[in-house]
Amino acid sequence: MTIRVATIEDAAALVEIYRYYVEKTAITFEYDVPSIEEFERRIQTTLEKYPYYVIEEEGEVLGYAYSGPFASRKAFSWSAEISIYLKQGQQKKGYGKKLYQLMETTLQELGYQNVYACIATPEVEDEYLTNNSVQYHEHMGYRLVGEFKRCGYKFDRWYHIVWMEKWIGKHESPIEEPKRFSAFK
Repeated sequence: MTIRVATIEDAAALVEIYRYYVEKTAITFEYDVPSIEEFERRIQTTLEKYPYYVIEEEGEVLGYAYSGPFASRKAFSWSAEISIYLKQGQQKKGYGKKLYQLMETTLQELGYQNVYACIATPEVEDEYLTNNSVQYHEHMGYRLVGEFKRCGYKFDRWYHIVWMEKWIGKHESPIEEPKRFSAFK
């Protein structure tokens, strides 16, 4: 098992992993599977400033995690949002934990202080969405900091989102602006 920085050559494999989540779950609120070209653009744009990792075994991509801006205002520069997607059937094998640990360590080394996860949650678990992601993030040390009720509509039903937070920095002052991942690698 290896974890490496994603490249645009990974786009086709990542789209296939993501396809399941778009078409079969409410984990993402996207309705349409992005094209390979769109995924290439997303990877390239993310890597200009933030980490984007792929986990693979014997050449097979099993999942990926990436980070991005938490919000656009300058004062949020020390906070990042994190996302993870594993190939169907590869959950609960430790891959997500390894990806998140590397992502959090990298973000910390870049100078980020907080990481956030925006997670879809059901009012009642159904065939499209469970509370597994919230439980996973709790296990990884995240805490619930916000909830928006019935804000996403997919598969003819309403879903909530929650925001979970983890402090990874010391919150010292003064503080330098985080480094760009493209300069860090």
